Amino acid sequence: MDDDLRTQEQADDQLINDAFQHLLDDYMSSRHRKKVDLITKAFNFARQAHKGVRRLSGEPYIMHPIAVAQIACSEIGLGSTSICSALLHDVVEDTDYTVEDISNIFGPKIAQIVDGLTKISGGIFGEQASAQAENFKKLLLTMSDDIRVILIKIADRLHNMRTLESQPANKQYKIAGETLYIYAPLANRLGLNKIKSELENLSFRFEHPEEYATIQKKLASTQASRHELFDQFTGPIEDALKRLGLNYHIKERVKTPYSIWSKMQNKHVTFEDIYDILAVRIIFTPKNRDEEVNECFNIYVELSKIYTAHPDRLRDWLSHPKANGYQALHVTLMSKQGRWIEVQIRSDRMDEVAEQGLAAHWKYKEGEEDDEYTEDEGELNEWLRTIKEILDDPQPDAMDFLDAIKLNLFASEIFVFTPKGEIKTMPAGCTALDFAFNIHTFLGSHCIGAKVNHKLVPLSHKLQSGDQVEILMSKSQHVQPAWVNFVSTAKAKSKIQSILRRANRESQKQGEELLNAWLQKQGFEPTVAVIDQLAEYHDYHRRDEFFLALGEKTVLLGEKDVDELKGKNKKKDDNGGWRKYVPFVKAKKKDDEEPELFIVPEKFNRKKPIFISEDTIRQYKFPTCCHPIPGDDILGYIDNKNQIEIHKRSCPVAAKLKTSYGNRILDAKWDMHKRLFFDATIHISGIDRIGLLNEVTQVISSQMNVNIHKVLITCEDDIFEGTLEIRVHDRDDVKTIIDNLKTVPDLKEISQIL
Repeated sequence: MDDDLRTQEQADDQLINDAFQHLLDDYMSSRHRKKVDLITKAFNFARQAHKGVRRLSGEPYIMHPIAVAQIACSEIGLGSTSICSALLHDVVEDTDYTVEDISNIFGPKIAQIVDGLTKISGGIFGEQASAQAENFKKLLLTMSDDIRVILIKIADRLHNMRTLESQPANKQYKIAGETLYIYAPLANRLGLNKIKSELENLSFRFEHPEEYATIQKKLASTQASRHELFDQFTGPIEDALKRLGLNYHIKERVKTPYSIWSKMQNKHVTFEDIYDILAVRIIFTPKNRDEEVNECFNIYVELSKIYTAHPDRLRDWLSHPKANGYQALHVTLMSKQGRWIEVQIRSDRMDEVAEQGLAAHWKYKEGEEDDEYTEDEGELNEWLRTIKEILDDPQPDAMDFLDAIKLNLFASEIFVFTPKGEIKTMPAGCTALDFAFNIHTFLGSHCIGAKVNHKLVPLSHKLQSGDQVEILMSKSQHVQPAWVNFVSTAKAKSKIQSILRRANRESQKQGEELLNAWLQKQGFEPTVAVIDQLAEYHDYHRRDEFFLALGEKTVLLGEKDVDELKGKNKKKDDNGGWRKYVPFVKAKKKDDEEPELFIVPEKFNRKKPIFISEDTIRQYKFPTCCHPIPGDDILGYIDNKNQIEIHKRSCPVAAKLKTSYGNRILDAKWDMHKRLFFDATIHISGIDRIGLLNEVTQVISSQMNVNIHKVLITCEDDIFEGTLEIRVHDRDDVKTIIDNLKTVPDLKEISQIL
């Protein structure tokens, strides 16, 4: 046994030493100053601190900090301060060492970053997952002190995603959902395009393994034809670039499985219908660094002599880079094979910024103590200021807060001009009111309208790139509750909600006083349970909302409320609407009673999957947000009443639940046997002709014996479009119906509405 232990220890030591040597080799070949002693000291310290501890995968724990440091060094391009912080990032949380110890041994800067990472690490894999929104606030706060905190956190998350295999399924969904909701948009916002894509793909792989495998298989099977198209398309381009005397290389960019799947979902198309799977990237070394933008346009001029360019698909990120630093010229050209192909033109410097993000901007300078960095000024700092403003007035509800930040993470950008001609970068889809709040809170809160390109428009007018906007204001104007519905930036939303909350506090106070007086008059104690019972009776989930409704007289208390408190009202149906999706069961006996909803007991094993069968389906809630049917990838969520809701894993509501209440997520699986029926909707369109609808219904009703519940068809200029609501057993039925409909002549597009 001792020999086995010794052999295991030797194997572990070899593994650890090799991984650390690989990190050192990569660091030595980077452009950073060589602080090998400091990094080795941090490694030895962390190795000793984590000695004897293993990860769920079975490997020594120290392999995780080394891997995070490796990502920070090789994939983000950070220096010794970040590498040391990454090696030490779990020491304070998992061992007896304190931040003071780190400061004494490694200095205050590394200690500050480790402290920032420790504050936000609680519950990434633990039971405190519901604190994720709170952690995210801390993450953003520490990020505004030192951006390296968030970069190392992203590296940490990337390694956790790469090793997610060892986690139980319910944790996989929670972590993947959180990654997709928070970390991928953050990586995108910081310009880490490669990491963003990998995070998205890994999340997709763990949440939808079958669909991921299908797309991977299709990408592999179409690889040869893609290579052929690429070679034929780029041949003439290479000749033109050689004539220009450029030092260049051309890359084939293939759309990721996640972005292909997203497009299939959003556009209701099949894999075969996606034409932009292939794109071409031209990366060149400019002859004159100051002229690189002009050289990009020169290349574009040469390309447009060979191929016809699409007039509406020219994207100029050269003159006005994206907020995350991205610069390139995107053009779409018609190939000789009749396919539109996007070409991205960028210099080697632009390519480095596109792959490594803001880290590629940073200038490292010789210093006595450390490799200090200066952040790129401008857009990033502007964004951090917006976040700080939102954090200064945090939302009472964690999900509101996450939504507010989310608005500004993934938005595409437009460029808008002030009356004096200054350029402002705004998210696409923003309104005149967003622009007003972007300039100043006072201007936003007293805004009555705007002039866009010298024409009067309302506050809700959506701005386009290139608009010149003048805001009109009046001191008699005040913030209106309806404004929240049409602003789209985090800053405007949070400011409006903050002003409304201040105004609402007075009404809430009046409402609470009214309620207390009414309860005493009716002989009830104003306890929390009594107030919550009345709030729920009036469909308010939060006490403050109920008080506000009472204060504003939108709810008036009366006899029915007394009956509710005395238990005389009929019980509301609490089954979350599953009947809508299971309209009837073939064999239901008359004396069958409605089963009770399943209540999760205290010692419930959350790691094991729950199985949904014909016998148990009525024990679960099926909310109306995503209509899961057998065959869909699903998960369970334990709600506040300890009952279980079933959601599709891709449901937007589930995405929020995974992020904020991850410890309540369960793995759920179907165990159905084609006895129950569920509603599904199929979208069809094509060329209209006599008898077409009859053929469609024949295929569904006669050939397949499927019940059509509802048909809606509209026709214009011989083109028809419509939806068919059908009753099916599962997702396989839907696929078979779609395949059969494809045989009907003149039916051009068939897809399921998810």
